[in-house]
Amino acid sequence: MNESSLIDKLGGTCAVAAMFGVCPAAVSIWRKSGIPNARRQTLALMYPGKVPKSWLPQAPKTIARKTSKRGK
Repeated sequence: MNESSLIDKLGGTCAVAAMFGVCPAAVSIWRKSGIPNARRQTLALMYPGKVPKSWLPQAPKTIARKTSKRGK
């Protein structure tokens, strides 16, 4: 499913604009340039199963620390 058809499924440009508190012109731009990542994550949380799982927020990757042998 492309992002434009998802916007249609959610009620159209004006409905999605009202959902996010933005002007309809912004959502029209999303149809061509893509939905911003933060908005994708919000939609994934609001509509689980209706949007790609890849849109869900990802946990930050942890960086393994090297342990110091000082103090032992």
